[in-house]
Amino acid sequence: MKTGFIGLGNVGGKLAGSLLRGGTPLMVHDLDADLVRDFGARGAGDGGDPAQMMQYCDTVITCLPSPAASAAVVAQMLPHMGPGKTWLEMSTTDAAEVQRLGAEVMAKGASVADCPVSGGCHRAGTGNISIYAGCDRATFDRILPLLVIMGRKVLHTGELGSASVLKVMTNYLATANLLTLCEALTVMKAAGMDLGTTFDAIAISSGNSFVHETESQLILSGARDVNFTMDLVQKDIGLFQKLADLHNVPLEISPLMIEILTDGQRRYGMRAQSDRIIERLEEATGLSITAPGFPGHLVDTEPEEIGAEVVARR
Repeated sequence: MKTGFIGLGNVGGKLAGSLLRGGTPLMVHDLDADLVRDFGARGAGDGGDPAQMMQYCDTVITCLPSPAASAAVVAQMLPHMGPGKTWLEMSTTDAAEVQRLGAEVMAKGASVADCPVSGGCHRAGTGNISIYAGCDRATFDRILPLLVIMGRKVLHTGELGSASVLKVMTNYLATANLLTLCEALTVMKAAGMDLGTTFDAIAISSGNSFVHETESQLILSGARDVNFTMDLVQKDIGLFQKLADLHNVPLEISPLMIEILTDGQRRYGMRAQSDRIIERLEEATGLSITAPGFPGHLVDTEPEEIGAEVVARR
């Protein structure tokens, strides 16, 4: 299967790197020519542009920062799509938008799947991230050999768009967890608790979570660089709020989260690292929410291995 990858940023570059390590012949494209050259040095081909890539490749994967970026790329690829061609969208995007674009792709006789990832940039870099796949079963079976190279756990979520719906839900939950952890750590510090002990107490408790095991460490070390920026968080929780509005669900926590992140962006910059949101509470209290012994960056210590499908309960 001739494969192309468009978007070599924080997540896309790691996913594309997994494909290369897994022996997949790969063409790449990014607006940053240095990233393309770096992949060329590692054995990938220069795809030229999205139109050329779709002409040459059987499957083209996109991992881009916004729905608008994906739409622009698909517009270039669409004239060259047809039977035997597949567009695999790995961006975190709006379900309605991927369905709209997908309808245009399928009208050309090509296949499409939305396949966002979850589990953190450090796990994307080792092929141990989780992947959702929204598409018909025949398309899923055809792309599964690529997905299990990029991810450890692969879940077929149903029809096109279903994966994107689930993805924004998980990012909403992760953001809510980050904000409550910031408050919990700050209150414990104010109450005189040792923050190293506090970390361990949470880790062995019913309050533990993936976010605590990862982002709390970066908060406490003072590094606060999780490779995920506030503008991306705002996009994701905004998509979740949009979904709630579409289905007339009156949320209470979601609008407050959007307000907190908006304030964080105003203070620290639109593209500040998301875990810097702790600094709002540090400024309000005069406390330093740091502790010795925590890492400056996350490392996935699990060995890289070929993934497998997770069979959904239906």
